[in-house]
Amino acid sequence: MQYRTIADTTVSAIGLGAMPLSIEDRPDETRAIATVHAALDAGVTLIDTADSYHWHADEVGHNELLIARALASYGGDTTEVLIATKGGRGRPGDGSWTVTATPEHLKRAAEASARRLGGEAIGLYQLHKPDPAVPWAESVGALRDLLDAGTIRAAGISNVTISQIRLAHQILGDRLVSVQNQYSPAIRDSEPELQLSAQLGLAFLPWSPLGGISPSSLDGPSCPTPTGTAFHRIAAERGVSPQQIALAWLLSRSPTVIPVPGASRPTSITDSAQAAELKLSPGELTQLENAMG
Repeated sequence: MQYRTIADTTVSAIGLGAMPLSIEDRPDETRAIATVHAALDAGVTLIDTADSYHWHADEVGHNELLIARALASYGGDTTEVLIATKGGRGRPGDGSWTVTATPEHLKRAAEASARRLGGEAIGLYQLHKPDPAVPWAESVGALRDLLDAGTIRAAGISNVTISQIRLAHQILGDRLVSVQNQYSPAIRDSEPELQLSAQLGLAFLPWSPLGGISPSSLDGPSCPTPTGTAFHRIAAERGVSPQQIALAWLLSRSPTVIPVPGASRPTSITDSAQAAELKLSPGELTQLENAMG
């Protein structure tokens, strides 16, 4: 496993996105726990969760509690594992997502997350999404208050724009340590946010990082996509999975990038973790960039 940094904390270059372990079509608890343990066995030391990663309306915090149980039952040392959780979103149980980022809600949510995770303070707490009904400065101010109170050790923001990153950095200074936006071979709209994060020394955590690597479009195998075909071709030449090629490409974008691919099986995260050791050649990177357009 290779390592990168979030502020002054060293973490694995590949994290575990734990959401699939708790939402619709989730695995049973035995397999879910085994998936977390496989991540730890592979050297993963960053686990990304949220209080809204659950299925039914009455199980807020399902994923956080699951992660806490998995860590408690792991036979090895977990003291270096950074749990990054999020607050500000909700799931009513009908498949939809809500946004509530008032200072009052964020403070209550962070305190509840800390209790579920069982630590003295949350290692990294991320504001899950800006709330259009709440001034951004007020939501970020809640993170500042949580830092001052010692409820959280570091703050991050997610699903944000350039201007929102800049304002959050003004308010929080070096206590803002990360940005988590969607970024993948298929969706690269957050390239400016990635570059700004690098300039400010913020870790950039791509969520849903494997989008676009299917060799075919949704219309079926008769309609191959250039992007997907390129990732699969290089994977076949290397003798690795297309997922590893995609994650290695992401790691090449900036030393601040730390992908958090989701997994619901031990084999999935074991495979993804191996991407940290994979370095793509300049020629391979050019092939992928040309395919993505």
